[in-house]
Order: sequence, then C-alpha cells, then structure tokens
Amino acid sequence: MTLLQSLLLIALLIAASAFFSVAELSLAASRRLRLRQMADEGDARAARVLQMQEQPGDYFTVVQVGLNAVAILGGIVGEGALSPYFSELLALWLPERRAQTLGFLASFLLVTSLFILFADLLPKRLGMAHSERVAVRVVGPMQWCMRLFKPLIWLYSRAADALLRLSGLPAQRDERVTSDDILAMMEAGARSGVLAAREQQVIENLFELDTRSVVSAMSSRDRIAFFLRDDPDHVIRARIANEPFSTYPVCVGDIDHVVGYVDAKDLFQRALLNQPISLAEDGLVRKVLIVPDRLSLAEVLEQFRQVHEDFAVIVNEYSLVVGVVTLNDVMSTVMGDLVGPSSADEEQIVRRDENSWLVDGITPIDDVLHALDLDELPHADEYETLAGFLMVMLRRVPRRTDSVDWGGYKFEVIDVDSFRIDQVLVSRLNPVRAPLAEGGAAEPPGITQALDVRS
Repeated sequence: MTLLQSLLLIALLIAASAFFSVAELSLAASRRLRLRQMADEGDARAARVLQMQEQPGDYFTVVQVGLNAVAILGGIVGEGALSPYFSELLALWLPERRAQTLGFLASFLLVTSLFILFADLLPKRLGMAHSERVAVRVVGPMQWCMRLFKPLIWLYSRAADALLRLSGLPAQRDERVTSDDILAMMEAGARSGVLAAREQQVIENLFELDTRSVVSAMSSRDRIAFFLRDDPDHVIRARIANEPFSTYPVCVGDIDHVVGYVDAKDLFQRALLNQPISLAEDGLVRKVLIVPDRLSLAEVLEQFRQVHEDFAVIVNEYSLVVGVVTLNDVMSTVMGDLVGPSSADEEQIVRRDENSWLVDGITPIDDVLHALDLDELPHADEYETLAGFLMVMLRRVPRRTDSVDWGGYKFEVIDVDSFRIDQVLVSRLNPVRAPLAEGGAAEPPGITQALDVRS
C-alpha cells in the first residue's frame, strides 16, 4: 500500500469515527421538547430520533462497535503506513534502532492526535452545540448501520441488558420532567437573556404556591376592617370613608364570629342613591368562605375556584380569626415586582441602605427571605412571620433592643407595642463595601440580648 493510499484510508477512518462520535453525543444531548416540536411541525426524522431516545440500547451498541473497530484499524494502518517514513527520516541523524523506536512513537502520536482532534473533539462539540439538527441528519445512516450489524447488536445488547439486571441499575433514563427541571431551565433562560429576570421570578413564585402558606399573603387580624351586624347607618358610612376596602367581613358581637361579608359595591350603590344601609337586610350580606390557616396558596386558589369566590376569612385551630385573603392577594404574590406594590407592602419592608432594612414584625417570613436573599431560617415550621422567628429563637416575648444573629444578618427589635413587635432592624453582619474592622475575630453567629440603657 502506497503512502497516498494509507493517508486516504486514515482519512476515511477518521471520518467514520467522527460520524459515530457526533451520532452518539447528538442523540444524548438532544432535548425531547425541541424534538417533539420539530416532529409536530412535520419533520419525520425528529420522530425517529425520539424513538431512538426511548430505546437507545441498539443505537449506542452500533456507536461503540464502530468507534472501537475504527480506532483499532486506525492504529494498525497508521503504524504500518507512517512508521517506516519517520524511521527513515530519523535515521539520517540517529542510530537505526533508536530511529525505528522514535519513528514508531512519532507515527503513533500523529495518528492519535488526528483522531483526537478530528474524530473526537470537533465532532462532539458540533453534536453538543447543534444536537437536534445533527441528530435528525445522522438518524437515517445510523438506522442503516443498525440493520447491517444486527447480529452483533443483538449479542452485545443482550449481554449489556443481563449485566444491568444483575447489578440492579436502570436500563432506561427517567424522562419525567420535574418542577426543579423547569426552574433550572427558567434560570438558564434568564442568564442567556431569553427570559427577563422578573418573568423568571413570576414562574418561581407560581411553583411556590404549593409550599407557601396562606398566612404569608393574608391581611392580618389587626388590619381587618369589619362591620357588626347591628351597626347603624352612620357607623357603616363612616367606616367606608375612613377604611376604604373592596370587601368587609360582617360579624356578630366580635371579629371571631363572622357570619358573612358585604361587597363595597353594594354599599356604594346604596350610599349614592341616598338609601339607608342596614346589614340586617336579606341579600346584602353574602355567605363567606372560611379556610384554615394551614392551607397553601394553591389550595386556597382551588377553593376560590370551587365556590366562585375571591374573598376568604382565615381561622386557626381554635376557630379564631387570624386574617383575610383575597384573590388579588394571591395574584400579587405570584406577580411580585411586575405589579406595583401596595402601600401596605411598601411599609412592611423598607430598605434603608445597601446593608440594612426596616421590617414590620408581622411581615411573612417568605417575604423576608426573598428580600434578604436567604434560602431558609431555622425552625421554619414553627412560625409564619418575622415576629414569630424572633420569639422562637429567643424562647420568650422579645423586648426592645433584643437581637438575633443568623445567616450573616442581625435581627434587632426596634419597637414593641403591648407585646407586639412593631419594627425590626435587619442589618448585615459583614457590610457590603465596608472597610475591614481592625483587630479581633468576628463574633460567631448566635443570640444576643442588649440592655436598654437610658442616660
């Protein structure tokens, strides 16, 4: 065999190896959603690739047979074709024995380098970058190879299946798409610029509905404007003027005995027509939805859908009212920064500067985590608000100037009103862009209690 013939044969072997390499990686890297979209658009090859992904055993058997056979042939051809020429060239300066050894090594390195570069690295990068486009182009030739090598495929595939069964390992990959997979795709889309950061946050908030408690989105008990069933006309009108809301619970005796709710539109209609307003009238007070405080936001949404309501009163295990929630509250939780925050939201978490926040004690802990970019706080199942977190950590009702250090932040009680934590100052323990402190080691995270010293 002449040198030219040997070089052509090596080039053909490299091309064959490159084909098997790109076929292997393109099938593994192809996204099923994209392939399904291509198949729906009429590309029959994409449907065949999907079938290969469901049963890839025979496909990869052909790939491995082809790669190994080509690699062995490439070594044999390369060594026999190129070694004599390298040895003859090196013999001009070196002894014959050493020249033959170095000639063999030079031939080996050259052929191996050509295979690594043109039959491995470049094809695999191509298969990774354009996996679906490449997969639909190679699926036809690969199916032809599978028919050609069917006896070998059957032998090796059955042997591999038997070994997998003996080892207890799965023979097929799990194709189920989980919420974590979707969130990871959304994060990748946001990093690449396909999704805006706010759109990504909306999708994440949507998936959190199953785990986020209704308490995190409700209006708390002390912020509820309600009517008593026997309130006179002038009291109702005054409350509407002073506390304008879209819906008002109607109670008997106190807030813990809710008998229904009244829509502000019905009250406004009577007020504009100068008609007397009496909550004892039939048809004015509507039946109210009562939900327990342990429901998730997704469960509350489902109850809204079932009863065709958008307002609910939340009670605890002792049947005491802890708050109210509306459909708008839930949607605001999902939409996040895409909609302007309400005045109540603005008051709950106020960012003072780069390193500190002023937070209302009744702020839902999920909102605090989001504002501080924290994953979780300790004993998370024992409280719903920032005030509850401080009580759990201190194991008592906090007093002014009490503080808790956790997760790189200091939570300091600023104001307490009749055992209710009004305001908490949250500050970073290691301020951003702050100069390094001189001397001494940082105090370890823990719980500290500062004395209230008055001059």
